[in-house]
Amino acid sequence: MSFELFVFYVFAAILVFAASRVITVRNPIFAAMFLVLAFFTCAGIWLLLEAEFLAITLVLVYVGAVMVLFLFVVMMLDVNIEPKREGYVTYLPVGLLVGAIMLLEMVFLITQRYFKSENFPAPERAGAEVSNTQELGRLLYSEYLFQFEIAAVILLVAIVAAIALTLRSRPETKYQKPSEQIAATKEQRLRVVQMPSEKR
Repeated sequence: MSFELFVFYVFAAILVFAASRVITVRNPIFAAMFLVLAFFTCAGIWLLLEAEFLAITLVLVYVGAVMVLFLFVVMMLDVNIEPKREGYVTYLPVGLLVGAIMLLEMVFLITQRYFKSENFPAPERAGAEVSNTQELGRLLYSEYLFQFEIAAVILLVAIVAAIALTLRSRPETKYQKPSEQIAATKEQRLRVVQMPSEKR
């Protein structure tokens, strides 16, 4: 076993452990920290595959920005997750069924003769003059342009759906209406009360 293969197995084991802890740990803060560990180990695997640009993008964007936002939101809102877990058992059979189907699909695909190593010879290592970022951009915007645009549309729909689901008017919250504030007159805002003077 080569050293590169040994490092891959170590990273893969840590990645599987961290990903499993993300969905099994009870504390959302610990789940976010395990997700950070999963991102770091995934970036290490991408470094082994000589995808340096993807590795540094994963660390900078997800670990440096998205996970900090997750932690900020979770710690500031202090979400009580106990009521959310009350209906967990009722959905467990459906979740196990879907997970078993996905596992069978992956096993079926991996064990097929089309996916054996002799059908996919290892590509030749590129020299130092080949730019990782340039090749990635060339593939994204030439051969995989349609898939790239579909992914962008799906993300846009997800953003619009998230805004539509969370944009609710709560009756206990007071909102400002600038149009009504501008159209207000003196008679609406000022009331003159006549009171007799008091004698001492």
